[in-house]
Amino acid sequence: MHISTPNLVKNRNSLLFQFISLLTLLFSQLNHCSAAGLPLFVLNSLDANISVIDSGDWHEIKKIPTGKEPHHLYLTPDEKSVIVANAGSDSLTFIDPRTAQVQRVIKNTLDPYQLRFSPDMKWFVTVGNRLNHIDIYKWDGHDLSIVKRIPSSKTPSHLWINADSTTVYASMQDSDELVAVDLNTQTIKWRIKTGSLPADVFGTPDGKNLLVGLTGGREVQVFDITKNPAQLVSSIPTGEGAHAFRALGDSKHIFVSNRVSNTISLIDYTTFKVVKEFIGPGGPDCMEVSADQKMLFISSRWIGRMSVVDIQTGKLIRQVKVGKSPHGIWTLEHASRI
Repeated sequence: MHISTPNLVKNRNSLLFQFISLLTLLFSQLNHCSAAGLPLFVLNSLDANISVIDSGDWHEIKKIPTGKEPHHLYLTPDEKSVIVANAGSDSLTFIDPRTAQVQRVIKNTLDPYQLRFSPDMKWFVTVGNRLNHIDIYKWDGHDLSIVKRIPSSKTPSHLWINADSTTVYASMQDSDELVAVDLNTQTIKWRIKTGSLPADVFGTPDGKNLLVGLTGGREVQVFDITKNPAQLVSSIPTGEGAHAFRALGDSKHIFVSNRVSNTISLIDYTTFKVVKEFIGPGGPDCMEVSADQKMLFISSRWIGRMSVVDIQTGKLIRQVKVGKSPHGIWTLEHASRI
């Protein structure tokens, strides 16, 4: 069969055009991913799903179904999965933090509300907010196995684990207590009284102090955890309903969301003083900080929005509609946690 030269050239040009078009499409998609950055996750506690936000053009890419009441999330030590704790359905959902694809679901993890890995990556701890217990798991790099379920006081809320992975600190929201648990023996070391409705807790990098937000008050309490039991050493006036913490990432400052007063306080945790106040609309709850420390992302819980604040100016620069009662907020592309 004879093919004329003009037809051969035409066919070759057509194949070349298709190849160039394919390369153009691929480069276009790569450029879009680069511009958009990694996805930002917002947990919609009353919708049982997650809003995935494109941080390039600030729109919701999709919603990921979860179990009931997803409240908090935490990255696995290998950074291959972010774990969402579904308190109302007793399950953990593992999601790829880069592609926002569900990887697997672990069931029969009783009432996981707040969750955290120990710094040495050997322990995984959750609190049962409605069932009043602290669960300690062993982590082998892939699977969890429960070691001990410790009965606690009323409504355990938030967790912190110290740098040497020996002690868990947990706030007890409805019994106004702070509890310390020995990880090696899985026993309670001590419990002390706090102010009204203690919520989030944050340990300073030097290992000396623990900050506790008081949702039932308008202050953050500072405890000396080098003492046994810990001792109250300072109270930092903030807005009403001090609730959740997020470090700026400069090893000096930390934000606290004031849920009732709709503000955010920036605390210098080397001096224990508020140095700046921000707007935080709609019942601010959890927060995330962009990798360049320029933007603060806030779950505005009562208005179903993710609010974005310019950290330099303190101005609200945008809001993104999400689901009902947004709570946990997180992205892999974030500033340091201290």
